[in-house]
Amino acid sequence: MMRRPLALLLSLALALPAPLPVLAYDLPDLGDVAASELSPAAERRIGEQIISQIRWRDAAYLDDPEVEEYVNRLGHRLAAASNNPAQDFDFFVVRDPTLNAFALPGGYIGVHTGLLLAAQTESEFASVLGHEIAHVTQRHIAQIVGKQSQSAMLMVASLLVAVLAARSNSDVSQAAIAAGQAGAIQSQLGYTRAFEREADRVGLETLHGAGLDVRGMPSFFERLQRATRMYENNAPAYLRTHPLTTERIADMENRVTAMPYRQVLDSPDFGYVRAKLRASAGQPADAVRDMEDLLARSPQDEAVAYGLARALLRAGRADEAARQIEALRARAAPSPWLASLAAEISLARRQAPAAIRTLEAAQQQFPAHRSLVYLLAEARIQGGQAEQAATGVRRMIDTRSADPRLWQLLSRANAELGRRTAQHRAQAEVYVLRGSLPAAIEQLEIARRAGDGDFYELSAVDARLRELQQRLLEERRER
Repeated sequence: MMRRPLALLLSLALALPAPLPVLAYDLPDLGDVAASELSPAAERRIGEQIISQIRWRDAAYLDDPEVEEYVNRLGHRLAAASNNPAQDFDFFVVRDPTLNAFALPGGYIGVHTGLLLAAQTESEFASVLGHEIAHVTQRHIAQIVGKQSQSAMLMVASLLVAVLAARSNSDVSQAAIAAGQAGAIQSQLGYTRAFEREADRVGLETLHGAGLDVRGMPSFFERLQRATRMYENNAPAYLRTHPLTTERIADMENRVTAMPYRQVLDSPDFGYVRAKLRASAGQPADAVRDMEDLLARSPQDEAVAYGLARALLRAGRADEAARQIEALRARAAPSPWLASLAAEISLARRQAPAAIRTLEAAQQQFPAHRSLVYLLAEARIQGGQAEQAATGVRRMIDTRSADPRLWQLLSRANAELGRRTAQHRAQAEVYVLRGSLPAAIEQLEIARRAGDGDFYELSAVDARLRELQQRLLEERRER
């Protein structure tokens, strides 16, 4: 039950006849929403609550800026070509070997690492993202809820939150999830098949509009269908939550045949992200052997060579990793993935100045890659340049104030500088973004007592403290 896909629980929840009590965490107030329709704003609030629990309480959430940045870059490229480019989207990755992806309310789309590794081309992976984007833009979740009631969506959130609790204690959510399970899937199958066909067609148009290979969609689903025969009754999770039929595949193939042929090469990033996931899986020594075997079969594959360097670093063999990455950077095209790994290796060898030089050069060459900003701040903190780290992070916060990684780095830089008021003030923002107002308030109270803030900083602390206290009071009144 701990591994049951979130999308499966979504289907289950919408089939239940009556709401379950809210479990484990508080859920948002949906406001005045008609029983026959879930508004986009209410949908987004539900999604925000669910994703907050996933990011901060689920150990399976992959907190990797590089991987997340790649998936979001590709996802937003597709979203811009969708039939609703104004829709907000947020893509995240779950560390799970099963083949699965799922759309949550409000435009949050999750991808399992197993799906990324199973896709043989970038267009295949993009086809799954396009399909999930279509579920959101076509408002399939809201349509299903509209046939039930607003309470159904609260049930969804309850069940999804229960799944997160189950990862550490399966008894917490077992009873809630079991209720009504027997008839849940079948009762929603009629809606699901219709929605799947629509998501296929809309997703295919999105794939084409984004300049990717539309053949990726039927080819990937054909391979999934063939894999089903080997799985027998234990089909891949994606097929259990996204029922696949020969009619759907035939429909996609017919539509692809009528579309212009386009040959699309995979981006280097697609190879690097898959290599990083492979190198990060299993035991470090096994990962090294696996990457060495792959490199022996494909000695010119730059992504595999990168994966071997990363596996060596993970195994504690930093000197060997350094030789591997230096040889690769000498022959491969410049890449933020290679620069980041070279810097990580330098930090592991206690060569912070070298890491800082590498990252400063890479940031000039690849200014759009936020993962370089995080790592450069980390290198500066480790290299005794906390002031420069704080300055760089504050500059980024001016345009990305809702980024908890930046606030966490700013808190650490201020701690290194001995600025306790600024440290706890920044840490408070981390807790705000994690949805923990009491913890944020506590940090601001510590900041007031720190004794090293000037008049202006203490005034800002007091103003933020009053604001958060008022928000907490209002939230408690709504419950």
